Amino acid sequence: MSADLTGTYLTLDDGRPAVRFSRTYDHPVERVWRFATDPDELSQWFPARAEIDPRPGGTVTFGGDPNLPESTGRVLAVDPPRHLSFTWGDDELRFDLEQLDGRHTRFTLTHVLAAENTAARNGAGWEVCLAALDARARGERFEGAHAGMSAPWKGFYEGYVAAGVPSGAPVPGMD
Repeated sequence: MSADLTGTYLTLDDGRPAVRFSRTYDHPVERVWRFATDPDELSQWFPARAEIDPRPGGTVTFGGDPNLPESTGRVLAVDPPRHLSFTWGDDELRFDLEQLDGRHTRFTLTHVLAAENTAARNGAGWEVCLAALDARARGERFEGAHAGMSAPWKGFYEGYVAAGVPSGAPVPGMD
C-alpha cells in the first residue's frame, strides 16, 4: 500500500522528538474544540476513550483499548478553545486550534514522544485516527476501525519507515 503521509517528524526546541499533524476543518473553533475535548466526540476518532477534567492538573482517564490497560494522565495546560495538552503514559499530547476565519479552524496535533523509536508507529496510528476525525468533521461515518490491529496503519507505518522516521518500538497487540 502506498500511503500519503501527512505527519512530520521533528525535534522540539527542548530536544524531545515529536510527530505533528495539521488539518483545516470547515468549522468554527468552538466546534473543533468539542471534537478534541468531548468524550463522546473523542471516542469517534481518538485511540482510546478519554475523559478529561479540563483544568491544569486535572485527570485524563483512558480506557477502551483492548491492547492497553486503563490508565490516567494529567492535564498540563488548557486555554479553551485554543490549546489543550496532557500526558498519556510517558508521552505528551498537544492540541492547538487556530481560528482562520469565521468558518475554518486549523487543528494541530503534536505527539511529544518519550522514545524516539516510537515515531513511525505512532505517526501511522495518528494517520488512521485523524482520517476518522476528518470523516467526522465532514459529517460522514468512518467505516472500519480507527485504532487497533484491524486498522489500516501498516501501510502508513511502512511509509514512515521508508521516509527515515525513527522506528523499531514494539507494536501493542502484535509483539
